[in-house]
Amino acid sequence: MKQFRHNIIRAGLDALYFTGAYHVLRPIFSGIGTILMLHNVRPPRTDAFQPNRHLEVTPEFLRATLRHLRSQNIEIITIDEMHRRLTAREFGSRFACITLDDGYRDNRDFALPVFQEFQAPFTVYVTSDFAQGTGRLWWITLERLIAQNKSIELPIGDAEIRLDTRTPEAKQAAFDRLHALLRGLSGSDDLQRTMATLCTRYRIDDTAVSRELCLSWSELRHFAEHPLVTIGAHSITHGILAHQREALALHEMSVSRARIEANLEREVAHLAYPYGDRAAAGPREYALARRAGFKTAVTTRPGMLFPGVADHLTALPRVSLNGNYQHDRILPVLTSGAATAMWNGFRRVDAA
Repeated sequence: MKQFRHNIIRAGLDALYFTGAYHVLRPIFSGIGTILMLHNVRPPRTDAFQPNRHLEVTPEFLRATLRHLRSQNIEIITIDEMHRRLTAREFGSRFACITLDDGYRDNRDFALPVFQEFQAPFTVYVTSDFAQGTGRLWWITLERLIAQNKSIELPIGDAEIRLDTRTPEAKQAAFDRLHALLRGLSGSDDLQRTMATLCTRYRIDDTAVSRELCLSWSELRHFAEHPLVTIGAHSITHGILAHQREALALHEMSVSRARIEANLEREVAHLAYPYGDRAAAGPREYALARRAGFKTAVTTRPGMLFPGVADHLTALPRVSLNGNYQHDRILPVLTSGAATAMWNGFRRVDAA
C-alpha cells in the first residue's frame, strides 16, 4: 500500500512538472515563503531494505536544493528572521527556512559543509533524550531488528503476531504493518513498552541507536556555536503529544526546552512537534506551545507560508524534502506550491 502511495505521489509530481502546470500555479500558490523539512543528510545506502529512506537525502540533493533556491531569488533566512517578518507582517521578497528534525550527527558531518558552501542558515530541532543517549528512535530500531531476522513474533494484547521477514519485500511488508500498529497505539508509553518487549525478545538495546546516530550534548555545544546553526526543541522523548495528557504534553515541550538551554547555554525559542501530522499535533498542542513560551512551532502538515499564517505561529506547515523523490525536477514543483495546494484542497492555511 505504501509503495502504491509513493507511486501516486511521484506520478503527481511528474505530471505537474512535465505538463508545466507548476508554472501556471506558482504565482497563486507559492506564497510568501516556505519551511523545508529534512531529517538525515548522508551518502546513499545500498541496502535492499530501507523502510526509512524517505527520511534521508543525500548531500548532493541538499546542494541541488540550495542551488535551486538561489536561482529563484528565494532568500534563505534564519527561523528568527522568519518570525520577525511574520510578526511585523513584512511580506515582500520570498524566503525559505531550512529545518532538520531529531539532532542527527550527519547534520553536522554531511549537511553543515553544504550549508557552509552557500552560507545558508538552518535550524536543528533536538530531542533531548536523544542528545542524552537514552532516547529511543524506535523506527530505526524496528528497521534494524527486521533486517537482522527471518521472522518476527510480537505479542499484542492476548494475540501473538508472527511475520515472515526473509526477503526484502517481506521485510518491507512487516515493517509497514508493525509501524502502523505501533503508531496506532493509544499512548506513547504503550509504544515504548511494546518496542521494549520486542527488543528484549530479540536482544537489541533500544537506546543504542540514539548514541550511535545523534549528537551528544558535548557535540551539540560545539555545533550550536556555528553562526549558521539555530537549535530548537523537539520534545523530551519524541512521543506523540496529542496522545498524552495535557500536563504531560506541556512537560514534554517545556522541559525539553529547559534541558537544551541548560546544556547549550543559549535561548531555545522554536519547537517542532514530533511526527507533527494531524494525528500528532492539533489546536491543543498549538496552544500549549504558546503557553510554553515558544515563538514558533512547526508541524509536518504540508503547505507553503501565506500571510494568514502570521496568526498561527505555533501551527506552521512545512514542505518535506523526501528521500523517495530526490530529483532536480521535483524542486521547482515544490517551491511553486502547486503540489501542496493540491494536497490541501487549495486551502492556504490549515491550522484546525
